[in-house]
Amino acid sequence: MTLIAFINPNSTTEMTESCVRAGRASLIPGMQLTGFTNLDGPSSIQGAADGETAVPGLLSLIEANEHMEGFIIGCFDNTGLDEARKLTNKPVIGIGQAAYHMAALNSERFVVLTTLDVSVPVIKENIEELGFARWCEDVQASGVPVLQLEFQPEIAVPKVRKAINKIKKQFPEAAVVLGCAGMTIIKSELLDRQKTVQLIDPVTSAIRLMCAAIKEV
Repeated sequence: MTLIAFINPNSTTEMTESCVRAGRASLIPGMQLTGFTNLDGPSSIQGAADGETAVPGLLSLIEANEHMEGFIIGCFDNTGLDEARKLTNKPVIGIGQAAYHMAALNSERFVVLTTLDVSVPVIKENIEELGFARWCEDVQASGVPVLQLEFQPEIAVPKVRKAINKIKKQFPEAAVVLGCAGMTIIKSELLDRQKTVQLIDPVTSAIRLMCAAIKEV
């Protein structure tokens, strides 16, 4: 059995469990996904300061679990991605990074829909540094806090749907990248029955790419 670690850089175990449950459907036979929660991190990561706070605990979890064959960093900001890759020769994938690759493969253009405005600068910087600016039309905030996606979906879902509809009007040909691990949890409630909007799920994207990366090692 090939073991893949899904590391949640924040301290909310419910989010870890929800993402792992959603992600297991994308595993290929012979691979197992195990969730780890950074209990030393902030309860959610919203902006650069939270990300910096989360990095030490995230790196400790990688060091303590070197027996895993690959590591997925479960924060759309790719928290600690560069530092993590210096710790191990195993594949390390950030869910934001994976979503950009998947969006570029599936659509000529994409728009990222994240949580709060404070997250937008970090995501824009990541897109630029990773070389995806040519595909990205915009990064927009839904106004939904990260933990509301997990604990109050009845409030979060209508807000995210409204934001997706706004993007569809502005950029009708673009895919929408769900810019938070927590949006994976509500993706089924966001799917467009008319299939006029392509939604890119970051957790699923990371798992699929990780399965491919491990098979190539």
